[in-house]
Amino acid sequence: MSTMTTLDVSPRAAAGKGEARRLRKTGKVPAVAYGKGQPASTIAVAPKDIIAILKSERGQNSVIQMKIGDSDVTAMIKDYSYHPISRDLEHVDFAMVALDQEVDAEVPLFVTGKAAGVTLGGVLRQVYRTLPVRCVPDRIPVKLEVDVTHLKLGEAVSAQELKLDAGISIRLAAEQTIVSVVAPEREKADETAVAAAGAAPAAAAGAKDAKGAAPAKAAAAPAKDAAKKK
Repeated sequence: MSTMTTLDVSPRAAAGKGEARRLRKTGKVPAVAYGKGQPASTIAVAPKDIIAILKSERGQNSVIQMKIGDSDVTAMIKDYSYHPISRDLEHVDFAMVALDQEVDAEVPLFVTGKAAGVTLGGVLRQVYRTLPVRCVPDRIPVKLEVDVTHLKLGEAVSAQELKLDAGISIRLAAEQTIVSVVAPEREKADETAVAAAGAAPAAAAGAKDAKGAAPAKAAAAPAKDAAKKK
């Protein structure tokens, strides 16, 4: 069970760019907290506090305790945005959560061990860097690990083979491949196929442009001849 993070927030009555600029001058940024069946609350938070949460071990999966007015609210950071040039934090969205209701989250996946198939010349392919999980907020794992030591060439680990704590499920098909060991030739072929798929639309667009340009060129010829007759 994770430890909740306490966050100081202040109410924010006004909205708009002018209010946002005023808040930033005081060292805070606008934010909103909302939840299913609950009215949205406009608040202000200190950017340094949000950045500290995002850089913590649990990051965006941190469960946050805040006081809005007279209400104690449990929430998670749903979204946030930075200024495109200064890269300063500009806005934060919080999703209110209940500790007894499941939420969806993305959890980092780490591979441990050296696959037997890699020792024989195979290539380890990690299909997912993060995995979509579902569980109650305070049981979201910091990370998930999969041991690939036993994997031989041509073998894979599917979603249903992951070892998960009770109450945690993966939002993927049971047979979905998470990690596999493939032959170098197949890895190269797959990369070539991906590159070809990306090049096809560009080639088609080029052919279309060339086809569309031809009539314009042909139409210009009679105009030149007509000029000569004059």
